[in-house]
Amino acid sequence: MGKKSKLISLASVLMLTTALGACSSGKTAEPSASAPAASGSQSAAPSASAAGTVDTSKAVTLKMIFVGPKPVDYDAVFGQINKKLSEKINATIDGEFLDWSDWAQKYPLKLAANENFDMIYAANWAGYNDQALKGGFKELTDDMLKTYMPETFKAMPQVNWDQAKVNGKLYMVPQNRGESVEKLILYREDLRKKYNLPEINSPEAYATYLKTIAEKEKGVIPFTPETGDWKFHNLDRVLMKQQFEWHTFDLDLPIAFRLDDPKGTVFNVYETPEFKQLALYYKDLADHNVWSKNVLNNKNDHQQDFKEGKTASITHNLGTLGSIMTEMRRNQSPYEVALADVTPDKKKTQAISTQNGVAIHATSKNAERALMALDLLQNDKELHDLVMYGIAGTNYEPVGDDKYNSTEKTSNYTGFSNWGFNSPLNRDDASFPAEGTALTDKWNGQIYHYALETFVFDNSKVKTEVANVSNVMLRYGIPLEYGSIQDVDKGLADLQKQVKAAGIDKIIAEVQSQINDFLAKQSK
Repeated sequence: MGKKSKLISLASVLMLTTALGACSSGKTAEPSASAPAASGSQSAAPSASAAGTVDTSKAVTLKMIFVGPKPVDYDAVFGQINKKLSEKINATIDGEFLDWSDWAQKYPLKLAANENFDMIYAANWAGYNDQALKGGFKELTDDMLKTYMPETFKAMPQVNWDQAKVNGKLYMVPQNRGESVEKLILYREDLRKKYNLPEINSPEAYATYLKTIAEKEKGVIPFTPETGDWKFHNLDRVLMKQQFEWHTFDLDLPIAFRLDDPKGTVFNVYETPEFKQLALYYKDLADHNVWSKNVLNNKNDHQQDFKEGKTASITHNLGTLGSIMTEMRRNQSPYEVALADVTPDKKKTQAISTQNGVAIHATSKNAERALMALDLLQNDKELHDLVMYGIAGTNYEPVGDDKYNSTEKTSNYTGFSNWGFNSPLNRDDASFPAEGTALTDKWNGQIYHYALETFVFDNSKVKTEVANVSNVMLRYGIPLEYGSIQDVDKGLADLQKQVKAAGIDKIIAEVQSQINDFLAKQSK
């Protein structure tokens, strides 16, 4: 979300954020999601993709860590997945789920404590590079991929593998499907019409909408942010990164470079006039009660609050917001909703392959079988449909080979990081909102590619400074951006002073050095 900010595919993960509803479990005759392979499968033949090369005579249970809440129909769906995995590679998967409310705290602790698990969802926005450098993930060699993931090795474009490398080494099986990282606003169109407000196509128009709702719609919060350990304001993805056309290193540090700067000159975000402008914008919104007074400690599910009419706008990627719109319209919600792109004329960028993926725990005793399972989940159509969409006829209705329709129980298998298995076999929602499709088509023709698109920062030489700066961002930056600091000038001066003392200049110098080296290699 996310983080992040908590981030998602334009159409491939359209069921990501649908609310989890109540539902009975699936067929009881199937093995449970967490059960080990049945004794009868002890002599199961190796996977066809690795036949003759891997001994799968011993049944294994693969523990996997997902982010997001456990789906209501997890047991039923993974019961079917595990039945098929048992038959093919004599393995099952036992999932553990880190809820969105505290995943950012628990995720690194799982790795730091060296807990016993085999696979974990991995992404650039979830600290993939940092955790790889800390030794949390197992290095994946070409020989391993060719042996245990032959289908993925053949299907994955080389650029995807290259983008997932940290210091020349691979620690993740990345997604094999492109996606946009642009963020939008989902808002109550009925309220915009009710108060005869202008079209929401700019930050100024959005502010007018928010302040009007705050004044006239009692009991409705104009904007609710996504929960998590974010180090920037939740709207900064739109109003800073996209509005100013900056590359902001996944919003984990207050540093950036301009997309159209061929030299990639890195600067301190907090020292720019643009950031001060944005801080004043946010202070004005806070003074008009645009978000909850308890916003810094809010644990509410912003998407569920929007669906229930408790909040008048949220932000996320197009796939996620399109999914919410589809669900609300299918369920005949009393609220009319719409999408707003408040940076319509700005450059649009595309995620690199590490936006979603799966890593093998460095201490896994079943790394080979885990890779075989990942190979199947990305490339076996039956298993891919199951892990991405659930049980056909229950959680979704297949439409041909590449689309689906939602059902009443679609929401019983959504909201968690199965997007780590994204591949060309993904289905698109046949009911995806037409306005979302139009934006997809428009953006696909506007993708801006730049020299540093695949640059990855190695923070190993400045880990202490990164940690110190992160703490400053949370202590001084977030309160300033959410309007909790009455004197913006003083708050900004304090923030700049503290981030300097924490070592931001050393970080910038290290990033710039790496960028210079990266560009030099590209020019050869």
